[in-house]
Amino acid sequence: MEMGDLQIILDQYRAFGPLPGIVLALLETFFPVLPLIPIVMANAMAFGLWEGFFYSWIGVGLGQSLLFLLVRLLGHRLRDRMMKKYPDSRRFLRWVEQKGFTSIFILCAFPFSPSTTVAVVGGLTTISIRTFILATFASKGVMVFILSYIGHDLPTWLEHPWKFVVVAIVMVGLWYGGKWVEKRGDRQTLEKAA
Repeated sequence: MEMGDLQIILDQYRAFGPLPGIVLALLETFFPVLPLIPIVMANAMAFGLWEGFFYSWIGVGLGQSLLFLLVRLLGHRLRDRMMKKYPDSRRFLRWVEQKGFTSIFILCAFPFSPSTTVAVVGGLTTISIRTFILATFASKGVMVFILSYIGHDLPTWLEHPWKFVVVAIVMVGLWYGGKWVEKRGDRQTLEKAA
């Protein structure tokens, strides 16, 4: 495929507006066979770095949050069955509950971690909805930005490895920011309960 052919495909994709990019990223959580990395990169190539990032981020974050809420709503029986069939899963679920924001952030931040699994596990725990959604959007923001950044200008990325440092700094900043928001929210909840 030549660059001219690729440009024609991207122009056709862009002609449909942001909806396909958002919906495809959202559906990837429910149908993991959809390739998230090419979807995110295609959004960045078609719409530009920031717009493509935003569409992918909204789609991925909404998809994972919706699946989490669905499992939370319907998952009580599933949790009981899972505990009986896989007794060791209790320890993992307890770890996710104890670490809260940090566990979800770590599990979601990497492009190869399965969004479906993280959303289902999160839904089966007692982690708060606010914490899950905050951690999901923060970590998926990092992951989607990395993929968008790479997809937007792949040759430049390969020529300038210092960009990895920038991405690492953003990831650490988001993690600390999320922890600060979580602690502040927990403190407000305790003050209301007192």
